[in-house]
Amino acid sequence: MHCSLLVLAQADSTVPAVAPVTAPKKPVKPVVPKVKADSLLKAKAPSIVTDSVPALPVAKIHAYDTVMEGLAKRIPYLNTAGKPVQYDINPVRNSKGQDWLIYLVGGVLLLLGVIRTSYLKYFTDLFRAFLNPTLSQRQLKDQLSQSPFPNFLLNAFFVISLGLYLYLLMYRLNYTTGAIAWMLIPGLVILVGAIYVVKYIVLRFCGWLFGNEELIDAYVFILYLINKVLGIMLAPFLVILAFCDPGIATASLYISIFFIVLLVVYRYVRSYSLVRQYLSFSKLHFFLYLCAFEVVPVLIITKVLLIWLTGNP
Repeated sequence: MHCSLLVLAQADSTVPAVAPVTAPKKPVKPVVPKVKADSLLKAKAPSIVTDSVPALPVAKIHAYDTVMEGLAKRIPYLNTAGKPVQYDINPVRNSKGQDWLIYLVGGVLLLLGVIRTSYLKYFTDLFRAFLNPTLSQRQLKDQLSQSPFPNFLLNAFFVISLGLYLYLLMYRLNYTTGAIAWMLIPGLVILVGAIYVVKYIVLRFCGWLFGNEELIDAYVFILYLINKVLGIMLAPFLVILAFCDPGIATASLYISIFFIVLLVVYRYVRSYSLVRQYLSFSKLHFFLYLCAFEVVPVLIITKVLLIWLTGNP
């Protein structure tokens, strides 16, 4: 038995040893890490920056362009983007039933244009006499006196222009309505004409009565010379007072009153220097004459008109 155990225990060196059999392993899948969207963008960013093509230089924006762009956005008149802004500079006027005023003012301006076109030399001499007092008394006075028809036409134009101006003055001051315009405008024109006709007759009578016809003739020439210039000067103000907006009409109203006062003062200054050449009197007497024969009649007529129009004493 001992021998059999030894035989079993000894292994043959010529027989190869059998390797142990093991079970086959399953293939292992590689683990792919999950990448977020932003990480992909970050991963691709270096490739964009490190492109082989060099980037073009960025143009610099000038400060002038920035300022002009800001102005174009803020100011509607410089709007270059989108639909342009349109402004109506000639809005439709509300009809007040005063179409007749267009024809009336147009007729007055047409009359002035016809007179100036027909008697251009008379117009030239008229303004030369107005601007040069010394020359008017010596030379131009006789030339203007030798043209009676244009002289009459310009006196008539002064009466019409002043009468229409007084109506527009009351219209802008809300003293009148369109219902009485057909009666008020001719009445004012007749009133202005009557005042100057009566004044002319009184001056001529005083010159004949006191034997100073030459003085009265020179004074009448200055009086009606400045009246003609005043009638011409009122022509553009008639258009403004008749058709412009209340704000513009009010401003032009004060400007026209300023020019009227200026011409009246200029007339009295020239009259004073003229009368001093013929008569000796004090300044107080001349002031009393102005108050009695110039200022007081105008105030009385104005008061009568206001009472008639408004009914308030």
